[in-house]
Amino acid sequence: MKLRSSEWFNNENAELTFQHRSAMRAMGHNPDTFAGKPIIGIFNAWNDFNSCNYPHKELVEYVKRGVLLAGGYPIELHTISTPSDFMKPSDLLYRNLLSMDLEESVRSQPIDGVVMLCECDKTVPGQLMAAASCDLPALQLAAGHRSSGSFRGKTVNYGTDLWKYSDDYKAGLLSEEEWQELERSISCTLGGCPVMGSASTMKSLSEMLGMMLPGTSSIPATDARRKIAAEATGLRIVEMVRENLTPSRLMTEQAFHNAIKLLAAMGGSTNAAIHLTAIAGRLGIRIPIDRYAELTEQVPLIVNLQPSGSYSMDDFYKAGGLRRVIHNLMPMLDQDCLGCTGETIGRIYGSDMPEYESTAEVITALGAPFKERASLGILKGNLAPQGAVIKKSAVSPHLFKHRGQAVVFESYTDMLARIDSDELEVTADHVLVLKYCGPVAMGMPEWGSIPIPAKLLKQGVRDMVRISDARMSGTSYGAVILHAAPEAAVGGPLAIVENGDWIELDIEASTVRLLLEDEEIAARLAAWQPPEAQHKRGYPRLFADHTLQAPEGCDLDVLRPASKEEAAFVPPIVGRG
Repeated sequence: MKLRSSEWFNNENAELTFQHRSAMRAMGHNPDTFAGKPIIGIFNAWNDFNSCNYPHKELVEYVKRGVLLAGGYPIELHTISTPSDFMKPSDLLYRNLLSMDLEESVRSQPIDGVVMLCECDKTVPGQLMAAASCDLPALQLAAGHRSSGSFRGKTVNYGTDLWKYSDDYKAGLLSEEEWQELERSISCTLGGCPVMGSASTMKSLSEMLGMMLPGTSSIPATDARRKIAAEATGLRIVEMVRENLTPSRLMTEQAFHNAIKLLAAMGGSTNAAIHLTAIAGRLGIRIPIDRYAELTEQVPLIVNLQPSGSYSMDDFYKAGGLRRVIHNLMPMLDQDCLGCTGETIGRIYGSDMPEYESTAEVITALGAPFKERASLGILKGNLAPQGAVIKKSAVSPHLFKHRGQAVVFESYTDMLARIDSDELEVTADHVLVLKYCGPVAMGMPEWGSIPIPAKLLKQGVRDMVRISDARMSGTSYGAVILHAAPEAAVGGPLAIVENGDWIELDIEASTVRLLLEDEEIAARLAAWQPPEAQHKRGYPRLFADHTLQAPEGCDLDVLRPASKEEAAFVPPIVGRG
């Protein structure tokens, strides 16, 4: 086996070999110790702002131990992190920056295999995008989800329950004292959100794609088995280098189809539709937005987790976790796809599994699903010609077919200024419209879950139809139409919606329409003027100039190959730096 790192440490040019080996000695790395061994780059994405990824500060040592036990040599590196709680206005644009950071670090340095430490929402897809571009043997290790909290005798989960109690607080049903107590109670351990939000969704899809060890994606952060998984990840990546088992062999078009079906079956985050498209795009695989609808049409919801259901990730793990879900979903999957063990997923997940007392309540069988409808819906119409998404399983049944007049907010700041005003002319039948929050305008923040106006909350309203070109947190719920494309900032039809216009949603027909004549829509679009750019310089300006629209994954056009042939990894020329 010829190692990639030998270009640096055993080069025909004696001067280069001397330079590189001497530089390693300066840091205490003895060439006699690592010579001839696979060098494993362990990319750590923790920082003191990122409570989701913070466990990796400790877990990395167990990964290193596994690498050493398998005969490899571990080198720890750091990338930017994407703490969703803090990155404003949006962490999505930094997903692409993280992927560039990791890809170029791998490309330019003597690394034979990669372990990527992830958890918080955008670290998972950003790392997978980089792994796809590099196509060196790679594995992810998640930090795990945090424990559920306890608030006045009730179990509460950071994310979904936060939004529910926030509505109660605005409606006057929760006192200031209770609100402060909830703040102290809802999030008391490290790790990702304990519901089927974006973090839990994406690490589950990573395992489905063969980029995470089987059975490891849903282990809690506080469970000692997370450390065992870290060591096992270090062991396996060395073997994968020796087998040359690369992401392109695992993340095939059929594997992405499996992941899309899993996304629907477990009620996963709508954000995943953007991320899977972006990851596949790095491999030259195109996933049109209509493909999501085609693949999930017959897939029922078989996981009863918040926000589509009742339970938490702790309950999910106790009921068998992702292994149980994939096992139950197996008849609908391409079982010949490879997992990271080198075996087919049919062999990995197809064998009999024990039943637990809570399994049937949390993870149901295909024949007796939690909900008949798949969770992910794709909508099209004159208001979103290139498509929009909706989480059907989290929509109130009475809003599946709805017609209402628009209440328009021209920006997020406009919405914040007016949404809770008693002067706002709005009823539960109106459709809330939020513009200029897409990838070009603002980096596509999670602003799409427009708050229910305070005056309606006090009347007991807890859901109404909302539409925007933004995203929403995977922990959110409701009749929220997202990712409307093209976005308003590039002249999409959302830009010309006015107060009082009638909008029609029909989830069963997969349509969302502005009830205006085509001539009127064309006239308004002809008179429309684009808004002033929010960012004049720096990475946000670069992102706005080069980002693709939501149905294409919001990757940068310069990072996405035009074909599978162009996706090939270009190694560096090893010479004097």
